[in-house]
Amino acid sequence: MDRDAVLPRVVVGVDGSSSSYAALRWAVHYAGLVGATVDAVAVWELPGLYGWSAPAVDMDVDEEETRQRMHKELTDVLGADAAGTVRSLVVHGNAADVLLRAAEGAEVLVVGGRGRGGFAAALLGSVSQHVAQHASCPVVIVRAQKE
Repeated sequence: MDRDAVLPRVVVGVDGSSSSYAALRWAVHYAGLVGATVDAVAVWELPGLYGWSAPAVDMDVDEEETRQRMHKELTDVLGADAAGTVRSLVVHGNAADVLLRAAEGAEVLVVGGRGRGGFAAALLGSVSQHVAQHASCPVVIVRAQKE
């Protein structure tokens, strides 16, 4: 029997923002308390891909770049030992849609309150707001600590 199949699962979105790093730390801590596994999800999307003027890009290079960045971020934020316990998923698509699909059947979905884009004064980012309204599991929104 696959051990991971019977353990609860925590899904966390990681996008390089300070609030996503806070969400990652929260998710790993919570998973340790409830005996869950952690799936850290990074989403990559090609800007302009859907328009007629999309630049010629190598999708494999962009995905590999995202994988390398994700590995470095997990290690920097959690340390090498803890990062090794987290399953890293790099998925192409719309961030909110990918996170909602990844969280199906999960114990909880954890996201940062503000991502890398948008308006600094907004209370929630568009992705965190969307997943909070549409997720099939509980959602925890973690805000970064003020520096």
